[in-house]
Amino acid sequence: MAMDITAALNAYQQAAGAAGSAAAGPEAADAGGLKFTEMVQGALEATNASLVQAEQLTASAATGQVELVDVVTAVAAAEVQLETVMAVRDQVIRAYNDILKMPI
Repeated sequence: MAMDITAALNAYQQAAGAAGSAAAGPEAADAGGLKFTEMVQGALEATNASLVQAEQLTASAATGQVELVDVVTAVAAAEVQLETVMAVRDQVIRAYNDILKMPI
């Protein structure tokens, strides 16, 4: 579980760095900052990895190789990550719809 916390911390630091470079201007983001699409792709890959890990632990628990507490913790972490990705997706869609409604 320590790897998930470390990965989340690294993702947060990357996102904070990207937000800081985006606030500095588009030139700073292109000069080495993380692009939005890369940030979203990284979040999706991390979520997928978390879901895969939860599935593997669930299968291992069925054979008695893993404690049930570890399975529940992994599934809960995967659920939180998935809900976060879905919330961000909903906000992006809402912002896109708001932009479409703006008068020209």
